[in-house]
Amino acid sequence: MYFSVSTLGYFRRFHFWVTDSLDAEHTYEGRIRAFEWFGGGTREVLVDNQKTAALTHRTGESPVFHPRFLDLASHYGFDPKACQPYRARTKGKDERMVGYVKANFFVRYQSFESLDHLNRQAELWLRQEAHQRRHGTVREVVSERFSREFPALLPLPAVRFDTSYRETRRVAWDGYLEVRGNRYSVPADLCGQTVVVRIGFDDTFRVYDAADVLRACHRIRPFDQGGWGTVAEHQNDLWKESFQVETRALSVYEEVASCS
Repeated sequence: MYFSVSTLGYFRRFHFWVTDSLDAEHTYEGRIRAFEWFGGGTREVLVDNQKTAALTHRTGESPVFHPRFLDLASHYGFDPKACQPYRARTKGKDERMVGYVKANFFVRYQSFESLDHLNRQAELWLRQEAHQRRHGTVREVVSERFSREFPALLPLPAVRFDTSYRETRRVAWDGYLEVRGNRYSVPADLCGQTVVVRIGFDDTFRVYDAADVLRACHRIRPFDQGGWGTVAEHQNDLWKESFQVETRALSVYEEVASCS
């Protein structure tokens, strides 16, 4: 398991999110969930030099940030910053919180039913324990300090940043496309076309056409369950067309039979 930690440098309030991947989509999702947990954004975000945020950062040079991380920064209105290479004290607050979570939360919660269950436990622990402690450096209860300074946070945007995986698929002649081992229907007019599939963290995916218009939405079926995901409306036009072809073929056969 992995977890990402986000700490408010002045407030000392922090959030962590447990997941099973360290890729870009999960990294950005962790930042967004932290903002939503805090109830607002920050004017700066200081990150470690992971490739999902800073592509390169050489000593004495400015960092080159990942394009999607810059999109995230623009969406939430923060300035991206990166820790100086080989200068551990610039990220000390986060490193200490990583150790605090390991030594306190994971020592107590060693079993869980799912990632969702574990993250619910994490937020309950944050609310009831971690944020009720008296911080050793600032000599204040974390929740009290946060409540006083909360108005300094930036408002969250009306539309959430999309952290979905983005893949392209070609729709088959029968109006189905394959996603993670199973087949799912789309509107019949998309047959033979290339579409964009956006797979979210909520076990659903959305299908967009070439004009970036949402055309279908499905819940992902577990691979071991198999089966096809079909929306009846998607297949109506195909069935009508098939019926018309069958009717024409039958008419031709009847005409030939009558002539003979």
